[in-house]
Amino acid sequence: MIQGSPYLRIPQRRPEPERGSMAPAPRKEGVVVIGAGGHAKVVISTLTARGFSIAGVLDDDDTKWGMDAHGTRVSRIERERGGSGIIGIGDNAQRRDMARALSFEWRTVVHPSAFVHPSAKLGRGTVVFAGAVVQPDAVIGDHVIVNTGATVDHDCIIDDYAHLAPGVHLAGSVHVGEGAFLGIGSVAIAGVRIGRWSTLGAGAVAIRDLADGVVAVGVPARARRTKKSHREDREDGGDSRS
Repeated sequence: MIQGSPYLRIPQRRPEPERGSMAPAPRKEGVVVIGAGGHAKVVISTLTARGFSIAGVLDDDDTKWGMDAHGTRVSRIERERGGSGIIGIGDNAQRRDMARALSFEWRTVVHPSAFVHPSAKLGRGTVVFAGAVVQPDAVIGDHVIVNTGATVDHDCIIDDYAHLAPGVHLAGSVHVGEGAFLGIGSVAIAGVRIGRWSTLGAGAVAIRDLADGVVAVGVPARARRTKKSHREDREDGGDSRS
């Protein structure tokens, strides 16, 4: 490098902060997590990464009572309990039922490593996990899961209780209906609509609209059958951790 050349700008190195000079960030209010399965582990990880403390982990399954959930003892669900809460249940229908039955003030939580554009809107109880991206003017409803590494491009609409599994990619202006489940690594091209309570299988690519309540798989995705209920995601989609 030629010192003093008018064509070269030598960047000034910023001084590194002294080790130990930054005081730890104060812990935020405690949040109750509903559910104690695999999905709840990721919810707890996201909350603690944001500086929240865990006020309790509650589950209806009595076989989990007394178990340790990352430092918090699992106990039974108290239907009348209030305060801040978040639902750590991957199954969409179960998550909807809990949201309707309980009286918490539902928290919206975004992992520090995720990116959410300031113009995007996130509903109550929605979680955005590590590495996910939500681009400008996307609108995401209540109790939606944007799972690890999923991407939601500009002007997408994601309705309540939907679940985008890890690695899902939505191009611009995709509309995902209420309760829809998009399996791990699935893709929807621009402008496609995924119907209410439908499942797009793992690795599938939606290049045309899907009707309500169908299961679609393959590349390109084709509807294989119609669901008999809203509780079939685990059979078809890949990662619907309870």
